[in-house]
Amino acid sequence: MKRLVILGGGESGVGTAILAKQKKYDVFVTDNGAIAEKYKKVLIHKNIDFEENTHTYAKILNADVVMKSPGIPDKVALVQKLHLKGIPVISEIEFAAQYTNAIIIGITGSNGKTTTTMLVHHILKYNQYNVGVAGNIGDSFAQQVAEKNYDYYVLELSSFQLDGIRNFNSHIAILTNITPDHLDRYNYDFNQYVASKFKIIKNQTDTDFLIYDADDVAIHNWLKNNKTTSQLVPFSITKELKYGAFLKDNKIIMKLNTEEFTMDVSKLPLKGKHNVKNVMAASMAAQLLEVRKQNIAESLSTFEGAEHRLEKVQKVNGVEFINDSKATNVNATFYALECMDKPTVWIVGGVDKGNDYNDLMALVREKVKAIVCLGLDNQKIIQTFKDVVEVIVETAGAEEAVKVANKLADRGDVVLLSPACASFDLFENYQDRGKKFKQAVRNL
Repeated sequence: MKRLVILGGGESGVGTAILAKQKKYDVFVTDNGAIAEKYKKVLIHKNIDFEENTHTYAKILNADVVMKSPGIPDKVALVQKLHLKGIPVISEIEFAAQYTNAIIIGITGSNGKTTTTMLVHHILKYNQYNVGVAGNIGDSFAQQVAEKNYDYYVLELSSFQLDGIRNFNSHIAILTNITPDHLDRYNYDFNQYVASKFKIIKNQTDTDFLIYDADDVAIHNWLKNNKTTSQLVPFSITKELKYGAFLKDNKIIMKLNTEEFTMDVSKLPLKGKHNVKNVMAASMAAQLLEVRKQNIAESLSTFEGAEHRLEKVQKVNGVEFINDSKATNVNATFYALECMDKPTVWIVGGVDKGNDYNDLMALVREKVKAIVCLGLDNQKIIQTFKDVVEVIVETAGAEEAVKVANKLADRGDVVLLSPACASFDLFENYQDRGKKFKQAVRNL
């Protein structure tokens, strides 16, 4: 009996434990922190051995294979020890994929991956495909492989999940864009991060597809300098393409086979240039899976966007409040500010992951009337924008930030929560931050 040790007792860890137990592994789950009650119940119910608030090395270093949750960095001493002993350390995605014959659509990128994942899943589901959605979103992939019987999986994949793959493959890989993010996990080396994203095509063959943003400099450079075997399917909003999807006269034009397929941008359910790209990527994936063109357009009209991503909360005395808590990096906030067409009070800040805020300078100068900082250390934000925005206020929680922003806003303005940072200083995660923001707005 092979021994599988699982580091981390969260969604991916417990999902992997369920599948491994089903496949007759000797399973042990270990978490350095506390395991949430709902996950503990599952482990006890399934009779799976686990420990919390500690790592017992003797019970870990005898593993045949280790599944590491994506939140645990490779630099951790325990992971280094496993590498030294030659014990394979893989991700949930790698472990689960070997037990399903489903066709996988894998989606990665610094921004847009959740929306694109939701779009692909929505189009396929709307067209009666037997499809699951997993990865960074929804229920654990491993648990679904254990308990469901899907023909297709749409997986949102972070670079951390891709770092732990060996044989995993997506029949269709989508790469939305690559901008500096999580550089603290990649020795502050952008090239390491880019290489990590491109692991999504590592096992692709010439019958597989890579759908990618042809406007993205990092993607373009990598493809120019590296060999690929998959079929390349580009999309662009700046240039016409002979093959792929592009924008012309406010219409999306897709050329994947002999006939063209066009969609009017004004009819799309999502606003902003970045969402035009997300729609292009998702629509081409659906077309490659033989969804009929008119069915793609029809299913898009019924799509609702992701929570915490440019989500309209409500209007209070003529001021619109928008929750973009999912913007955990500068590029995501760039998209949000780009979509603003009214004077904006911008709530920003949190745990800085090596951000360069200068990329936002032109947009802030043009659109932002006041900045409300929401983090424990706001010096970098204040230093960057103090000469551009007259009013910058520091706050220590969602409720205070919303009250201050509301005072600073006039009728016809927008209050935008788009933090450009991780949330771990004041909140559990970006969802918690978004929910507290929405609650505070409703309490006004």
